[in-house]
Amino acid sequence: MPANKLALIRYKTIDQCLCNRQRKWTLEAIVEKVSDVLYEYEGRKDGISKRTIQLDIQNMRSDKLGYNAPIIVIDKKYYTYEDKDFSITKSALSKHDINTLNDVLKVLEQFKGFPSFEDISTVISRIEAKTNVYNDKKVSYIQFEKNDLLKGLTWIEPLHEAIKERKVLNVIYQSFKSVNESAITIYPYLLKEYRNRWFLLCKKSSSSGVILLALDRIQSVETEKKLKYVKPDFDVQHFFDDVIGVTKTLNQKPSKVVLKASSYQAPYILTKPLHPSQVVNTTTDDGEIIFSIEVILNYELEREIIGFGDGLEVLSPRNLRKTIKRKFELGLDIYNKE
Repeated sequence: MPANKLALIRYKTIDQCLCNRQRKWTLEAIVEKVSDVLYEYEGRKDGISKRTIQLDIQNMRSDKLGYNAPIIVIDKKYYTYEDKDFSITKSALSKHDINTLNDVLKVLEQFKGFPSFEDISTVISRIEAKTNVYNDKKVSYIQFEKNDLLKGLTWIEPLHEAIKERKVLNVIYQSFKSVNESAITIYPYLLKEYRNRWFLLCKKSSSSGVILLALDRIQSVETEKKLKYVKPDFDVQHFFDDVIGVTKTLNQKPSKVVLKASSYQAPYILTKPLHPSQVVNTTTDDGEIIFSIEVILNYELEREIIGFGDGLEVLSPRNLRKTIKRKFELGLDIYNKE
C-alpha cells in the first residue's frame, strides 16, 4: 500500500506527537496538530477529520506500512507509545520494503551503462544485513527492449555526471559521415534515448546552435577546466516534445502532418499514437482514419511512416508526400532488378 505525500506528513506528525511525552495527546489534540502542519507545508485550510487520524493510527499500528507502532491509549483518552524510545523514523525496513527495492533493482539492471545501479545493489545488501531480512529473488519478470551489443553505453554515467555538475567537456568524436575524428568542446545539456541508441544534446563552445552527438560515435571524454560552463538559453526538458526521433535544430518549427491509415493499421495507430499531438479528424465507414500530428519534419518521421508500408498515406504537406513517394519508388526499383 503506497502512502502518498499527505499521508506521510500525517504519519510523521503523529509520530512527533507521540514521541513528545511532555504533553498528553488526546485525539483532538493530534487532529489539531496535524491540521496545523498540513496548512504550514501544503496550504490546506480544510483541516483533517478525526476519522482520518484514527485510520492513520490503525495503519501505523499494523504491519501494512512496516511500522508496527506500539500505540496505546491511557485512561481511554491519551495516545502515546508504549515503548518510550519508539519512533517510526527508527523503524527498520520490512521484508516487503526489501522485496520492493529488489524488484525495482532487477528492472533497472536491464539498462546497461549505469554503474550506479551496482551501488544500489550494495546498499540493499547492507540493509538486508542490518535488518536480518533477506531476498533470494534472482529473476525479473519484466523485460524491456534492449541491445547489449550497442556501443557507447559506458559514456552514459560520466556524461550524466557532467550535466549535473555543469562541466565543460572536450570530446573526440567521429560521425558516420566523417572519415576522420574531430576534437570539440561542448556544454552538455541532456541525454536522450531513441530506439536503444543514446544521444547527447549539447552546444559547441564555438557556436550558438545545438548539436546532437551519438554516444556510440564518441571516442573519448575529458573535463575542460579552463572554460566556464554556459547554461542553455532554451527549454531543454521540452526540446524534443514536437519531435519523432531526435533530429531537430534550435528554433525549428513543427508542421501539421495529415495522414490516412488503412482499416488494418488504424487500430494500432489509435492504441499507440505516432505522437502525443495526434488528433483523429475522420473515421470512415470501412474503418480507415484520417488523423494529424504536429511534428518536426525529419528523417525519423519519414522512417516511421515508411514502416507502415501501404497501410499509411501522407496527405499533407505536399513536400513530405513527395519524399515518401520517392522513397517507395526507389525501394521498388531495388526489388525490380534481376
